[in-house]
Amino acid sequence: MNHLDAKPREQLAEHLAEATGEALRQDLARQERALLVLSGGSTPVPFLQALARQQLPWERVEVTLADERWVRETDEASNARLVRLHLLTGSAAAANFVSLTTDDETPEQGVEAVTRRIEALSWPASLVVLGMGSDGHTASLFPDSRELELGLTTDAPVLAARTPSQPQPRITLSADRLHQARRHVLHITGDDKRSVLARAMSGDDSRELPIRAFLSCPLAIYWAP
Repeated sequence: MNHLDAKPREQLAEHLAEATGEALRQDLARQERALLVLSGGSTPVPFLQALARQQLPWERVEVTLADERWVRETDEASNARLVRLHLLTGSAAAANFVSLTTDDETPEQGVEAVTRRIEALSWPASLVVLGMGSDGHTASLFPDSRELELGLTTDAPVLAARTPSQPQPRITLSADRLHQARRHVLHITGDDKRSVLARAMSGDDSRELPIRAFLSCPLAIYWAP
């Protein structure tokens, strides 16, 4: 893609993909495998597509998610489906993708199995790419979730989360586990998200705006209108 001709969000996606590729290359130069933690939603699609074009030894890259809706991978709401459609293509299909769901009926039933998968990955992650909602949530750490306090304080890597504002139950990495990365990125678009981030930066109550739990660590912000 010619960056001069690209729209701002496409440019942002390309720049983030290049930075992600470089982070993985740096870590793979000194270790056998490297872990990338991604977020779902609509914002990451151009980034995932651009990342798939990065020249990497993908067979040495592990990929997982910051959180997931407790749905089948064939469901349009599935973050795993998003990753498989937009990232795991071409040479990037060789990456080892680790999902956050099981065949169990509920995330509470699946937590133990997912925890074992997550703990087997190459921590600390090379990079965690976070998103943020208009309510200040990140991963499935929602302000109105009854598990928010647990998600912000537990040293368990994974927890189930139920949130009145969301139609599906979810499973999420804890704030503690998400902090276990060499690099953190926040990828957001739109003036509304920029306003929410500005409000988050002006206070420190993570229970009001959970993204605040990550503002104290070095956080690279990738934003476009």
